[in-house]
Amino acid sequence: YRNIGRINIQDQAMAAQEILKWDFVDPDRIAVWGWSGGGTATLNLMFQYPDIYKTGIAIAAVANQLTYDNIYQERFMGLPQENMEDFVNGSPITYAKNLTGNLLIIHGTGDDNVHYQNVEMLINELVKHNRKFQVMPYPNRTHGIYEGEGTLSHLVTLYTDFLKTNCPP
Repeated sequence: YRNIGRINIQDQAMAAQEILKWDFVDPDRIAVWGWSGGGTATLNLMFQYPDIYKTGIAIAAVANQLTYDNIYQERFMGLPQENMEDFVNGSPITYAKNLTGNLLIIHGTGDDNVHYQNVEMLINELVKHNRKFQVMPYPNRTHGIYEGEGTLSHLVTLYTDFLKTNCPP
């Protein structure tokens, strides 16, 4: 409660730190990806633990908890007027300035769940801090990014190629 974007992210990073101790793991090839809440986690991991995560693919992610669905967000975070600090501390946009790795952001411009303004706010924050990243908007696609002929094939090819380029086998 009131720790979305903090406890789960710390747990994941601590597990990754343990995995990095294995002699067959290449610390320069640690990648993470996710969709929706997983995309949000990807952003938080890339921004809060840039020394661990080198490549990330965030699809349909919430960049700022203050712009997400209040039925979900307030159930787990309380009200912003009562604990604004928790909303800010759990939002990827707060840590965007820390990005050092390879990041691909993918979002449908017609997403009725995680509104596209999240991407625009994040882009502005990353630009403000001169961080390099890539963005693929899918026009008029919803949260599932499946509408339109060839969309799914394009999406899968896009993120697979990004991963192969930035985290080669």
